[in-house]
Amino acid sequence: MRQVTLHQLKVFEVAARHSSFTRAAEELYLTQPTVSMQIKQLTKLVGLPLFEQIGKKLYLTEAGRQLYATCQDIFAHLNRFDMTVADLKGLKQGRLSLAVVTTAKYIVPRLLGPFCHRYPGIEIFLEVTNHDQIELRMAENRDDLYIMSQVPPIPELDARPFLENPLIVLAPREHSLAGQTRIPLSQLANESFIMRESGSGTRRSVQKLFDRAGITLQVKMELSGNETIKQAIAGGLGISVLSRHTLALDGETHQFAILDVEGFPIDNQWYVVTLKDKHPSIVALTFLEYLFTEGTEIARRAIAWSDAPVLKPLTIR
Repeated sequence: MRQVTLHQLKVFEVAARHSSFTRAAEELYLTQPTVSMQIKQLTKLVGLPLFEQIGKKLYLTEAGRQLYATCQDIFAHLNRFDMTVADLKGLKQGRLSLAVVTTAKYIVPRLLGPFCHRYPGIEIFLEVTNHDQIELRMAENRDDLYIMSQVPPIPELDARPFLENPLIVLAPREHSLAGQTRIPLSQLANESFIMRESGSGTRRSVQKLFDRAGITLQVKMELSGNETIKQAIAGGLGISVLSRHTLALDGETHQFAILDVEGFPIDNQWYVVTLKDKHPSIVALTFLEYLFTEGTEIARRAIAWSDAPVLKPLTIR
């Protein structure tokens, strides 16, 4: 193992993470034969198979799993060392890995813009995915910080709220319920409903509310992605429940109406989540300090609630 190179370990780590030589080659900008050759040389040095192929799927062997865990430790230590050295030199540079739920894509880039201008030496890796995939990334200790609205009930997590994330009922502008007040929740049972995909935190909140009220929705479509759902609403295919933040970029298009339904908006918060036992990097600590000292206010100003296309004022409780 003393002859193993960091390059070989990096190629192996990426291949193990994706369970694919092809995807590893794409991420590392290498050819697939090069990836295969590096894995082959590493396997020879280890003296045991690292992968096994069953059908068309690639799996880690026991030796492979142990080496993958070792690689994660090695690269985590190296990243911390790089950032410690940079901090000792009086510089803020290094890497920040963020994983956020899909709705957070409307606010996180607005937070990152001023941060990156202030610290141009920091490289940002941003993963946007749904709630279930965020939990998987947490279990694998893949990122520095996580941003989500529903925090899993796991004792190993430390979650701090930093921004409101109300959920609203969104309909086409010309919908028959638009402009009405105090619409009974049961009225939505008569409407064609567009639901987020399984694994979505928004879907969980919606399902919980209607299950508690004993109301069965007429789910006509199940779509992944807020923008896709908004296009379906604008096309008259139904109504849906989405984060109020999803309207932030629509300006004065006036395609939508926010329905005044009893029980809405559903009060939610954005949380920044860390693993309690994980030693945060200097870059992560710098971002957290920025987030709670000025980032939240930057996000509120950027969202510009009053400019969103609504038919009536929305009161955020």
